[in-house]
Amino acid sequence: MDLLTIGEFARLSRLSPKALRLYDELGLLRPAQVDPTTGYRYYQPEQLERARLVLWLRRIGMPLATVREVCDRDPASAAAEIRAFWAEVEEDTAARRDLVTFLVDHLSRRGDPAPDIAPAAHRWAIRYAALTDAGRVRPTNQDAVLAGSHVLAVADGFGTDGAAASTAAVDAIGALESTPVAADLLNLLEDAALQANEAIRGIAESRAGVGTTLTAMLWSGTQLALVHIGDSRAYLLRDGELLQITHDHTLVQSMVDDGRLSAAEAESHPQRSLLVKALAGDPENATPDLHLHDARPGDRYVLCSDGLSAVVPDTEIRELLSAAASPEDATRELVAAAIGAGGPDNVSCVVADVVEPAW
Repeated sequence: MDLLTIGEFARLSRLSPKALRLYDELGLLRPAQVDPTTGYRYYQPEQLERARLVLWLRRIGMPLATVREVCDRDPASAAAEIRAFWAEVEEDTAARRDLVTFLVDHLSRRGDPAPDIAPAAHRWAIRYAALTDAGRVRPTNQDAVLAGSHVLAVADGFGTDGAAASTAAVDAIGALESTPVAADLLNLLEDAALQANEAIRGIAESRAGVGTTLTAMLWSGTQLALVHIGDSRAYLLRDGELLQITHDHTLVQSMVDDGRLSAAEAESHPQRSLLVKALAGDPENATPDLHLHDARPGDRYVLCSDGLSAVVPDTEIRELLSAAASPEDATRELVAAAIGAGGPDNVSCVVADVVEPAW
């Protein structure tokens, strides 16, 4: 049977030649023949079925790594994998619904004048606790934590003096504890993060390779502003559901975002902790993520280093947070879970509950 040129195959499969070349490189859809002189690709007509399956799976948002797994399975197993993938999509969509509601509400009110701080009658309080531990393997603890009435922070230092870097970051953020809380929480946090990076720049001049992650929140009485860079994390437990509200700045996560790795593959990837952004004194690579969250009584926020999130599954984190009676209990249970899982890294966490005020 005659082979199809890449142009003809693209037309029949509805996949672009550019996509076909990418799928060839990834081993997902190899051409039947490649001209040794021109490099031109040719395909068998029988390959159209696989090509159309790839197209349909990509249209439902399936990552390329998972698409490859599905295409290599028998029909019954492939169908089960697609059902499992879509269940995860629906679960993730449900978890993000509250965040979407907040964004719509926040942007709708963006032009409204805002007071410097909410009136006392409309404010809530936070109860908080922080805990850090060196773990079972590391000789020193390079994490730093802070929990106060306005500022919560976790930093995970790295390099020859990561402890100095994480401490500098937390100190810069911690200065906001005594700063009057204004309407523009995000600007306050961004400025503090830039000051932290400058402080770390001074450390890095004498100790190369030094830096830190930073995940911190600033409390106004009704809102929590978030600043984040690196692979420490922030979670929100609301109505029994756990939502990760930060995005890891790692090479592996960027590969997942691009569809080159599945979430399952990322968990065991040898470079899963390789950072693409951190506070290390370089202004070009120190732009943090900034978000604003409307709080509700009953919310429980968690900041943690990857010494917790890398070894304790989110399902277990949710169970421990749901069962803990207080932030102190929650921090103890979370750190104990990481130590119980081997404690391969320093482990730190801050837990804050949004509560009705005592007055």
